[in-house]
Amino acid sequence: MDSLPLYRQLAAHYVDAIHAGSLKAGDKLPSLRSLMRLHDISLSTALQVCRAMESEGWVEARDRSGYFVRRPQRLAIAAMEEPVSDLPPDPAQFVNMRTRMANFMARGRLNDVKLNFAISRAAPELYPAEALRNAMTRALRQRPDLLTTASSQKGHEQFRQVVAQRNLRVGMTVAPDDVLVTNGCIEALNLALRAIAKPGDTVAVESPTFYGLLQVLESLGLRGLEIPTSPQTGISLEALDLAIHTYDDIKAVVVVPHLQNPIGSVMPDAHKQRLVQLCESHGIALVEDDTYSDLVETEVPPRAIKSWDRTGNVVYCASLHKVLAPGLRLGWITAGRWHAQVEMLKYAQTRNNEALAQIAAGEIIASGGYDRHLRRLRERLHTQRDQTADAIARYFPAGTRLNLPRGGFQLWVELPERLSSVAVFEAALREHMLVAPGAQFSNASRFDHYLRINCGWPFSEAVDAGLRRLGRIVEEGCAAQKHPPATLVRSPRAAAQSSSARAA
Repeated sequence: MDSLPLYRQLAAHYVDAIHAGSLKAGDKLPSLRSLMRLHDISLSTALQVCRAMESEGWVEARDRSGYFVRRPQRLAIAAMEEPVSDLPPDPAQFVNMRTRMANFMARGRLNDVKLNFAISRAAPELYPAEALRNAMTRALRQRPDLLTTASSQKGHEQFRQVVAQRNLRVGMTVAPDDVLVTNGCIEALNLALRAIAKPGDTVAVESPTFYGLLQVLESLGLRGLEIPTSPQTGISLEALDLAIHTYDDIKAVVVVPHLQNPIGSVMPDAHKQRLVQLCESHGIALVEDDTYSDLVETEVPPRAIKSWDRTGNVVYCASLHKVLAPGLRLGWITAGRWHAQVEMLKYAQTRNNEALAQIAAGEIIASGGYDRHLRRLRERLHTQRDQTADAIARYFPAGTRLNLPRGGFQLWVELPERLSSVAVFEAALREHMLVAPGAQFSNASRFDHYLRINCGWPFSEAVDAGLRRLGRIVEEGCAAQKHPPATLVRSPRAAAQSSSARAA
C-alpha cells in the first residue's frame, strides 16, 4: 500500500470505511479543509482524494455542499454463480475453432468498427512508448551491428537474466539458462503442449477458456476436456479430480491462475499448492499461463504456481504483451523437465527471436520505471473497469450478472434470459461495435449467453454511448425472446401464390 501515491492511500482509507459501514450512502465526506487538516495534506492532494473516489463511483459531488457517499451501481448487479463441480465431466472432444474464429475475424474486418469491446489489451497511450523508443535508440547506438548480427538461440542473455531476477518476486528460483525466449505466450503454450502431448491426447482446460488456447489445441490435434471454473478461485479442483479418475489419458492441465481470461478469477495460494500436488501425484503435466499477474491489484505480487514445483512438472509461460508492449510479441517459457525438448522444438519451429526488443524491454524491466508504469497502468485500469461496470449496471436489463475482477481490462458478463451472445454480436456489428461472444470461449454451448467486454480504453462519451446502445440491444433481444412475433398461418394455396410471385 505504501507504494501507492498518497492520494490513492487516503482514498483507499475512506473506501474501506464505506465497506466497513462507518460511512454509509448519503453520509457527507469530510470537507476539503477538514481533509487537509486531518491528514496534513495540500488542497491539491485533498482534491485528488475526492476526485479519485468520485471517478470510481464511491462519492458524488453536490453543488456547494461537498462530497457525499453513494452506492456504486455496479454493486447492485448480481455476481456470477459458482459452477457445478460434482457432475461427470463432458466428453473430451477435438477442438473445432477454425471456422468459428475465421468467421468472427472476417466479420470484424469487413465492417467499419467504431467501438471495439472485443479486444483484450489496454489503449496504446497506457503503455510506455517513449521509454521503449529511447531504450531501443540507446541499444542501436551502443550496438550499431545489432540488426545485422544473429541473436542467441535461447534469447538475449541480459533479458533472460532480468526475467530470472524478476521471477524471484513471485517465488520462483530459476537460472537464466532455464529461460527460453518466445514469440509471445502463445508460442510458449504451443511449445509446451507439443513437448508434452501427441495428437489424440487429452488436455484439461478451464471452462470457459481463452479461445487462443482452443485454437492451439485444434492445430495440434489434441482433445480439449473442459473443467468447470469458479469466477473467484479458478479451476475447480474437485471437478478436475473427478475428470482425472474418469479419463486415463489426460496428459496436461493448462491454467491461467491470475485474472483468468475471460472470467478474471485469481487462484488462492492454497488452491495453487493443491493443484501442483494433484497433477504431480497423477503424473500429469501442469502448464501455467502467467500473462496477467502484473495486473492483479495486490500489495504483494501473487506467487506463481511454479514456485511450488519441486520436480520440474510445472511448465511456466509468460509474456509482456499485455503489460508492457502489445507490439513486441515478447514472451518466455521455463519448461522444467521438458526444457531440452522445448528448446529443440523452438529451434525447429521459429529459430531465435531478434535481440533489439529484448534489450529494450530488459532495460525497462530492470529499472524502477517499470514498476511505476505498472502502478499507473493498474490505477487507470481500475478506474476504467469500474466505470465500465457502472455503465453495464446502468444500461443492461435486470437479470444481467457480472464478475468484477481484482485487476485487468476485461469483464465477463452473463446475459439475462440466456440470450444468444452471437445474436448480440450480429446486432452490435450492425451498429459498428465489436463484442466477443461467449461462444468463442468454449467448445460446449454453456457460455453462449455470455459476453467478454474490454475496458482497457479510457472511458469516454463514445464508450458510454456504445455501452448504452449495447444494453438496448440486449434488452430488445430479451423482449423478442419473451414475445416472439406471431407466425402468420396461410393456406397452401396462398403460400404457393406467394412463392410464384417471388419467382417472377
